[in-house]
Amino acid sequence: MRASRLALAIAVLPGLSLASEPYVVEPLVITSGRMPEPQAQATAATTVFERDDIERLQVSSVAELLQRVPGLSVVRTGGTGSQTGVFLRGTSTAQTLVLVDGQRIAAASSGTSSLEFLAPEQIERIEVVRGARSALYGSDAIGGVIQIFTRKGDDQGLAPYVRLAAGSDSTYQRSLGLSGGDERTRFHLGAALDETAGIDATRDGFGANGDDDAYRNRSLSLSLSHRFDDSLQIGFNLLDQRGQVEYDDVFSGSLPTTDYLLSSASGFIDAQLSDSWSSRLELGHSEDKRDSGNDQPGGSVSQFNTYRDAANWLNTLTLNENHQLLLGLDWYEDRAQGTTDFVEDSRWNRAAFIQHRYSGENFSTEIGLRHDDNQQFGHENTWNAALTLPLGNANDLILSYSEGFRAPTFNDLYYPDFCFGSMCFPSANPELTPERSRSYELQWRSRYSDTGSLQASVYRTEIEDAIVLDENFIPQNVQTARINGFEAAVQQELFGWQGNLALSLIDPRDRDSGHTLQRRAKRTLTLDIDRRFGDVSIGAGWRALSGRYDDAENQIRMSGYGLLSLRAAWQATQELGLSLKLDNLLDRDYAEATYSTPNGRFGYNSAGRTALLAVTWTPQI
Repeated sequence: MRASRLALAIAVLPGLSLASEPYVVEPLVITSGRMPEPQAQATAATTVFERDDIERLQVSSVAELLQRVPGLSVVRTGGTGSQTGVFLRGTSTAQTLVLVDGQRIAAASSGTSSLEFLAPEQIERIEVVRGARSALYGSDAIGGVIQIFTRKGDDQGLAPYVRLAAGSDSTYQRSLGLSGGDERTRFHLGAALDETAGIDATRDGFGANGDDDAYRNRSLSLSLSHRFDDSLQIGFNLLDQRGQVEYDDVFSGSLPTTDYLLSSASGFIDAQLSDSWSSRLELGHSEDKRDSGNDQPGGSVSQFNTYRDAANWLNTLTLNENHQLLLGLDWYEDRAQGTTDFVEDSRWNRAAFIQHRYSGENFSTEIGLRHDDNQQFGHENTWNAALTLPLGNANDLILSYSEGFRAPTFNDLYYPDFCFGSMCFPSANPELTPERSRSYELQWRSRYSDTGSLQASVYRTEIEDAIVLDENFIPQNVQTARINGFEAAVQQELFGWQGNLALSLIDPRDRDSGHTLQRRAKRTLTLDIDRRFGDVSIGAGWRALSGRYDDAENQIRMSGYGLLSLRAAWQATQELGLSLKLDNLLDRDYAEATYSTPNGRFGYNSAGRTALLAVTWTPQI
């Protein structure tokens, strides 16, 4: 084996395209097993979006892509740039690990990741792994893992591009970039500026809430890799997003804004040390910075900044044609700074893991174990196991067990006491332990025809020691939850139309109260159909969600809704393309979350019918 499998994946991934011929080339995925492998071989249920999918679907946010993942629902508190939560297989937002080029991007204070600030123009690929993967990734991977890969160059020479778009709500998007390379060196450099006047996120008009909430995002991405020979490659990736978002203050007449910065930088050395041993060393740094305040003289300002350094060492040992071993070491350190004086402002985590794979003619197995050593909560062991049974040439049955855990956040553990005069009240609980989960899953995967495939899963997740606020608003390890679910994804080509259907049925319950976990939709369905007619392509999308509760006591019920979108694109010349997208075509009024004011409780506004027209120029050099 002359070339490292990890290095091979990095070189191949940017060139893979499934949008037009999804059944001809089997994509390589990395996130499921933390090593490159064909998607059909990955034991965890995985959804992949390529660059071609991003362009075909004409998405303007990461949330628009993720809502097409079976078992994943998205909740936003307003329009573009508003706070975005993801609920993967019925778990909470903080129970899903989000990576950018392998680096964690969640805020240490809240534990959530700022997906709303990630610009699709800088993304090459997204992999969504459904189900616990803490045996490979450690904390936060209870519901699954979302990994975002920034754009990469290829070996086809220089390829510049310019994209300009304008649409509803005074929305303007501009991006340009240059990528290229040869057999040894590849690069990509891209920049984008997105602006919109936005919508009014609130409905009550209390205070100054009647204004639209604008959003501005400046993004930059850079990737560079060089292969010295068949056994050594180095590379560097950078993603930087910064800007400002307006939001409504439901308790005053101020006009508050948040200045944000979300960045990730990483470098790697990929080496083939022998015919059977490949090794990869990664070093990374990420930042999540928020500076929020209002326009009033002497108004309050809050800052929550996270700085994270990380190092990972991965080793893949091919023992023989049937046995493979993955050995790894992880380290990262979080530092929290800002206007809040946390009792502790830093902590580190060290981990070692091992995973063995056996691939045989009649069955395959996977078993992994990870040990985490955390400066705050001590030690945590997690493991996973999977058995794959081929049923003929076109079907696979996969039985799996996986464990997950989530470490308490800095807010949970170290938030300072609230003091009023000489009286102080605790706001945090330093005695908290990690949340823990166990998941059981049965998957069926079928390539029932040359133009169709099916993936279906039945699973059960049990969560213990979940952290919730008690009656005094102090976090406690008291909640136990049980989530039963079924999900299916079907891809089918019929009469020239390419269809993608995703269905999810879940029952997420608090085991003590019997209540449905808040903000989880029990039923979700998405359907996309597309067809190309020469230089013209057209498509449509439908998304439907059932009703859900917006509180733990199940007293605030929100209605379900369905949304229809249309899209079209025309490649006018070899260098010039036009595209048009219409979202919420039926102008449906709906809300994904609610908020309280002195005037009552209301649902956040969502965008009505919108249009976006874009032109893309790709000059030939």
